[in-house]
Amino acid sequence: MATVYGIVQQHHGWVTVETEAGQGTTFRIYIPRLREPRPLPPVPPPVSTMSAGSETILLVEDEASLRTLAKKILVRLGYNVLEAASGVKALAIWAENREAISLVLTDLVMPDGLSGLELAEQLRRDKPGIKIIYTSGYSAETAGKDFPLQEGVNFLSKPFVPQRLTAMIRQTLDNVISAKP
Repeated sequence: MATVYGIVQQHHGWVTVETEAGQGTTFRIYIPRLREPRPLPPVPPPVSTMSAGSETILLVEDEASLRTLAKKILVRLGYNVLEAASGVKALAIWAENREAISLVLTDLVMPDGLSGLELAEQLRRDKPGIKIIYTSGYSAETAGKDFPLQEGVNFLSKPFVPQRLTAMIRQTLDNVISAKP
């Protein structure tokens, strides 16, 4: 539902929910109609052209299937991936691998009482130059107005294609100055 809600909000729509005990629940999704058709997005490049690397990435994602898929893609391209299912678990991995980690890829909304923003704040206090990419099924506005997330700079909305993920990771790693929120 979080992914659906995020996509609907990004398209300036809304979701209503009606529920009645013993009768079930109805979700209605409203998305504004386009006046003119938009051009189709370009076809993503083949997997063989995805950006490779050898750096260590801390992948923090509570959805196991997405975490497994992202890890598989990144490992195939040569990255060393350390994975955590929550911000709390990520802190434990960080404590043992701090110097090796070049980039953190973290979901914004996570279990165990530590959000991706709070995790990033703690990691940046420990290692100010750490590069961080945030992901979410919600819109970038989820983080609030005091924390500017920019699609393609420090934020990747879900669902994403592997080529977009790897290109953004490579671009972030190659930037000398970290994209700070």
